[in-house]
Amino acid sequence: MTSLYERIGGAQAVDLAVENFYRKVLTDDRISHFFDGVDMDAQIAKQKGFLTMVFGGPHSYTGQNMRDGHKHLVARGLNDSHVDAVIELLGQTLAELGVADSDIAEIAAIANSVRDDVLDR
Repeated sequence: MTSLYERIGGAQAVDLAVENFYRKVLTDDRISHFFDGVDMDAQIAKQKGFLTMVFGGPHSYTGQNMRDGHKHLVARGLNDSHVDAVIELLGQTLAELGVADSDIAEIAAIANSVRDDVLDR
């Protein structure tokens, strides 16, 4: 069976998706403030490694788990509406890149599966 990583186009697709996704995030008033002061080059690199791993590609992610990695954002008010915005923007980005609806739905399900950890509940 082909991995999600391979179905969406591998490293090149993940790289492009993450870069385009963060362009959307940084201009979205619902969530952009969570990235104030963040080293976006480091954030993008970390996200590429994380999504590559989650999508079944080569495992090179060395960042924190979802709960620990987002606690500081929960303290700043991160909630379900913000997670929804992230999933929405990621879905839009993937659709613009020609990713199949079924793969976008699978990615949204993966994101939703870690929602409680991200929101520290």
